[in-house]
Amino acid sequence: MGTSADEKLRYNDADLAYFKDLLNAKIKEAQEQYELIKSAYMNDANNGTDDTAPQFKAFDEGSAVMSKETSSQLAIRQEKFIRDLKNGLIRIENKSYGVCRVTGKLINKKRLELVPHATLSIEAKNMQ
Repeated sequence: MGTSADEKLRYNDADLAYFKDLLNAKIKEAQEQYELIKSAYMNDANNGTDDTAPQFKAFDEGSAVMSKETSSQLAIRQEKFIRDLKNGLIRIENKSYGVCRVTGKLINKKRLELVPHATLSIEAKNMQ
């Protein structure tokens, strides 16, 4: 019975290492998508002068504005996603990763695999 009560309320180091790898892979993927979104935005910005994106020339002005706004929104959302993932790495370092910030219980592993930046258990999410 050498296990302290708070050890039960966190994932073990092997699990944390697994989730660290998962988060790092997700961050790499998210940053690649962010770069794609930014380059699409830059192509939209160069719409009038850049012949490398002829498919954009078919858009009317309203579509171009809409496309720039959409790209901007996607970029902002992607930046937040990357920040949330990086915050997951910080929680791994301080061994609080996978602990619901509302209930204090462990978040289900399957949920963390699907949403590795989750800070709420399904139970807490449903209470919102």
